[in-house]
Amino acid sequence: MTSKIERCNLAQDLNISRVLTGLWQIADLERDGKPLDPVATAKKMQPYVDAGFTTFDMADHYGSSEIITGCFQKESDQPVQLLTKWVPKPGGITKDDVRVATELALERMQADHIDLMQFHAWNYADPEWLDCLFWLQELKQEGLIRHLGLTNFDTAHLRIVLHSGIEVVSNQVCFSLIDRRAANAMSALCQEHDIKLLCYGTVAGGFLTDKWLDKPEPDINSLATWSQMKYKRFIDTAGDWQVFQGLLQVMNKIAAKYEVSLANVACRYVLAQPAVGGIIIGARLGKSKHVEDNLRLFGFSLDEESHALLAGALDAFNPVHGGCGDEYRKPPFLTASGDLSHHIESLPAPFATRTASDGRMLALSGTVWEDIAGFSRAVRRGDRICISGTTATHGERAIGGNDPAAQCHFAIDKIEGALQSLGAKLEDVIRTRIFIRHVNDWEPVARAHGERFGHIQPANTMVQAELIGEVYLVEIEAEAEVP
Repeated sequence: MTSKIERCNLAQDLNISRVLTGLWQIADLERDGKPLDPVATAKKMQPYVDAGFTTFDMADHYGSSEIITGCFQKESDQPVQLLTKWVPKPGGITKDDVRVATELALERMQADHIDLMQFHAWNYADPEWLDCLFWLQELKQEGLIRHLGLTNFDTAHLRIVLHSGIEVVSNQVCFSLIDRRAANAMSALCQEHDIKLLCYGTVAGGFLTDKWLDKPEPDINSLATWSQMKYKRFIDTAGDWQVFQGLLQVMNKIAAKYEVSLANVACRYVLAQPAVGGIIIGARLGKSKHVEDNLRLFGFSLDEESHALLAGALDAFNPVHGGCGDEYRKPPFLTASGDLSHHIESLPAPFATRTASDGRMLALSGTVWEDIAGFSRAVRRGDRICISGTTATHGERAIGGNDPAAQCHFAIDKIEGALQSLGAKLEDVIRTRIFIRHVNDWEPVARAHGERFGHIQPANTMVQAELIGEVYLVEIEAEAEVP
């Protein structure tokens, strides 16, 4: 049961297949330190292209994936769409670093432009992630990058990007029957701004397939791939093995109805979600192929009864914590290793600090106003930290445009950066004070504050005030005590 492959316009000049072939497993195939033969491996991409799956997703850290696709593109005259990512190590990134990373990707892919460059940020409290995006946008204007996308951005920070003049067309996030974090606020924001979600984890590393139906629970250390280890953690977080098997039973019933596989049911569910442009299904090139099974996706749609059955099974699951991408930023880390040790070594402090003559620790953001007006971004004495009034300014830029919620989120990011620099965290905040220019902005600002502090619930005051600087809609100061 097949039909024509569905496609989606990420932009007017970037049309992709709605099932993208993910090449992250190349890193898994090369984890013994031996790179795959790029020419021989590139030939194994041909069956996907012949079937109409012409879009491939890779990254700078997916082993030699960019080199392999470059070899394929050099030898093939068939049009393909090559999407990659830049995931820089945190700390001290320069404008030259951004250009070098982009030119390296172009060299590996043997291309004169990148169809879609997707960016990942490790720590929103360090504003260098915004610098990277502004610099990537300059390379887009030069023509080295055709379009910009994001990967693993949560709703609050996608909002900041969209209202700060950075032009993005997509956000790549985890989205599956088990992990539905992208279904509500994220999808609504994407629909509002015509941003497409590119979804990975849709078959949960192979767990949402016939292979695991009625099978005993595996020990995580016995699993064969990094993907399996990662998504076993998602299953453990969202429920348990019994609850998971209940979902597979319901999926099996639906699969029998349509004469398709369990994987088809999992994928069709996500493809039907608003704002989803495409799903990314991993391929172990040369090891296994799922081309025929993926083609069945376009021969059926889930009816209301099927969606109702799935909804009933999903009621037994717990929601995955946090926002999209939080598994890479906040514990519990839902990665293959259960921490970030195989991704990054450390997170540098966002702001410079120095110790004053009386023993106080000062956090300094480097703005000229700290010297002119004689203040610090934040001051720590003993276990107490006081953070100056904070607006959505970064260097000479005003961040968040005219959106009060975006400005509020960025101000809170700066507060969190000051806390991190002084050995504390957002959870240590005991009081916030919010000043808003327009009284009608109280609700979006209050909701943004609630998104970030709802689990902390510090004492809070909000007042209308005549803020300095016409572009600023909100200013926040905070106090914290470190246990």
